Amino acid sequence: MSSSTSKFARYRQALAAISTRTGTPLPSLILSFGIIHEITAIVPVVGIFYGAKSFGIGERVVSAVIDENQQHTGGDENYSYAKQKMRTWVEEGDRWAIRIGRRYGIFGYEKRAPGVVDNVEEMARATNHIAGDVANAVVAYGATKVKRLLLVQREDVTERVHLV
Repeated sequence: MSSSTSKFARYRQALAAISTRTGTPLPSLILSFGIIHEITAIVPVVGIFYGAKSFGIGERVVSAVIDENQQHTGGDENYSYAKQKMRTWVEEGDRWAIRIGRRYGIFGYEKRAPGVVDNVEEMARATNHIAGDVANAVVAYGATKVKRLLLVQREDVTERVHLV
């Protein structure tokens, strides 16, 4: 038990220092962080979803990403890596849309009965075509992943600049 206490001692000290510096109680800081984190995570997904739905871009983007037969001129290996990474995000987004869609009865999925456990992997394999709201949800999921990736890379570059 003492090893887990020592693991978190640094974090407790840092949080206590922030609380003291700002004059804000620690529970209030944690609650504020949680609320802001959820808002910045959920609002972009909802906004991008409705934007993709309004402009009808969900199916076009998803089909362009997962199309194996699409030809690319030039042997750019970065293109291949990017397409593979986007395909992975589309597959993750499809599984996410199935889980959320079945839980709440949205994206064209039937709401599951309480206590029923879905085999999301089997459902993802059974549906070879991602269409409509599912495609828009997948685009929203993927776009937020790209946004997070870009933010992390920008923070990494900023850290390196400050270290020099």
